[in-house]
Amino acid sequence: MLTTRYVTGAPNWIDLGTPDIEGAASFYHHLFGWEFRSAGPEMGGYGFFQLDGRTAAAGMQNPPEQGPPSWNIYFRTPDADATAKAVEQAHGSVLMQPMDVADEGRMAILADRAGVPFGVWQPSRITGLGVVMDPGALCWLELYTPDLPAAAGFFNSVFGWETSAIDIAGGSYTCVNPAGTEARSMFGGIVPLAEDPSEAESGPYWLPYFEVPDTDAAVSRAQELGGSVRRPATDLAGAGRFAKLADPYGARFAVIRSEQPAG
Repeated sequence: MLTTRYVTGAPNWIDLGTPDIEGAASFYHHLFGWEFRSAGPEMGGYGFFQLDGRTAAAGMQNPPEQGPPSWNIYFRTPDADATAKAVEQAHGSVLMQPMDVADEGRMAILADRAGVPFGVWQPSRITGLGVVMDPGALCWLELYTPDLPAAAGFFNSVFGWETSAIDIAGGSYTCVNPAGTEARSMFGGIVPLAEDPSEAESGPYWLPYFEVPDTDAAVSRAQELGGSVRRPATDLAGAGRFAKLADPYGARFAVIRSEQPAG
């Protein structure tokens, strides 16, 4: 599962690109209880979504030319420059060259072989998110991709990710965990686009899941706030009850009330 004890290759940051940061902040405040705190004028409008005083996510207002509204995932690296080179060697691409973010850390925006963007964060003062797994916080990730073996091979080359197959809902689901960690450190899954026609229409991307105490209530609240339902609340044996949503500006995410292990 996700943890704030970040290791190489583990997700350690998430931020939102939106055309209206004030409107988005209001939506997520009323959905998850987040409070938006600006990082200061020198950071170009970037800010942090706080959950009980801990950073659950971040976000900023982006112009349309920077792409559609979306959640962006970052993975921990000890060396952003070396990871960028590893991505190119694995036939991915560098969308934004490594750069220092004040004295907080060093980042780069990259893309895998299928062109799906992701970020890397080399920590300095900011090591990563301050809370995960709690209600209102990030708890799982899914990569929707046209080629599962190619995606798994790419991230194994770049981060050393390990994969394992589990039986779920009568089929096989591919989980990922950081190199050299136990299977219980899995933080996400890789899903072939062909297995979900609703996702195939929108193309490959990363989907973040946020924990909620009541999936149906979260779906209703998101709709009241102007969001949309991409997949209704559904029970998934062994995982929990989840739904796929989009905020009022089109950024896609999911919510889940995770099934608690017996005992």
